[in-house]
Amino acid sequence: MKIVRYLFFISITTIVLAVSCRKETTPLTANTNKPTPYIIEIPKFFPTALNIPADNPMTVEGIKLGRYLFYDGRLCGKVDTLMSCGYCHNQQHSFENGIGHGTGVTGIQTPHVMLPFINLVFNNNGYLWNGKVNKGNPAYTGAGNYGGNLEDICVMGVTAPWELHSDTNHSKASIQAISIYPPMFKAAFGSNIVTFKNIAKAIAQFIRTLISSNSKFDKYLRGESQLTPSELNGYVEFDTEVADCFHCHGTILFTTNSFYNNAKDTVFNDSRDRYAVTNNSSDIGAYKATTLRNIQYTGPYMHDGRFTSLDEVIDFYSSGLKMSPYVSPMMYHINSGGAQLTLTQKSDLKAFLLTLSDSSFITNPAFSKPADLP
Repeated sequence: MKIVRYLFFISITTIVLAVSCRKETTPLTANTNKPTPYIIEIPKFFPTALNIPADNPMTVEGIKLGRYLFYDGRLCGKVDTLMSCGYCHNQQHSFENGIGHGTGVTGIQTPHVMLPFINLVFNNNGYLWNGKVNKGNPAYTGAGNYGGNLEDICVMGVTAPWELHSDTNHSKASIQAISIYPPMFKAAFGSNIVTFKNIAKAIAQFIRTLISSNSKFDKYLRGESQLTPSELNGYVEFDTEVADCFHCHGTILFTTNSFYNNAKDTVFNDSRDRYAVTNNSSDIGAYKATTLRNIQYTGPYMHDGRFTSLDEVIDFYSSGLKMSPYVSPMMYHINSGGAQLTLTQKSDLKAFLLTLSDSSFITNPAFSKPADLP
């Protein structure tokens, strides 16, 4: 009997000690710096294929850090300028500048007009007007060898002579010296040592959150609003070969994210068209079909900003098309010089395009400069 009691005592003691030891060692082995996963809520009717690299998952801490860096002029790493990403990619213009060609810290203009940072997490087909930054493009290794994705766009923003015109060493040293940042890098990436790779990752995470999906047209699709007769007429024109917009802009994103020669020119001497990337003659004079979402806020239009108003754009597609050997077959009305829209049709089409404006996107405080950032 004593032996049984002794064995029972030993068993209980062993269990208690095991539990006690487990409780004592848990805090020592736990990853206290593990960032909080952030799940993108995909808007109704939007595509589900998100462009998020496996080595840069979305996290609450990473997005917060990226937002601060996006708006911090000290990212440049130069004492003579405080130009930030947000200086040119302005929220009120759907994260582009609203004037066309941007001008960097050295006064050099961007080769093309700016593209808006909007719904880029749904773009799996390359960035920039010619798609050069493309994870599927074997000819492009990336400005920072980050896989041909938004992370490389961040590198370009810092290093390009027509943007911040700095270098990654100056940039990371500048951010490392600012007291608020090492703890934020620790929270987001597990180390308080600032690397430019993590700078690029954080900014890319923030940009991927810039989703616009609450325009009047979105509300119409969700049954929350109605379109006027003029807007509905414009929608029909847009989505049929009357105006023939849908071939290049007919998805819920209002872009296919593909590249087309849209019959603007007959002479081609731009070294940054799609042909420069693919070396395929069918891509001469071709550029990305940009999203028409928030088009009201993102003029001037086309890769070179040649049109200053939506009326000019509509007039061009109505009667200004120019034939060349490289015109995209998607340009259905090329043989007649355009869609030949009536004044009423033009007015209706413009009315529809204005329903793609999302005022909540350009005023969303989650996308704005942090209030406590100098």
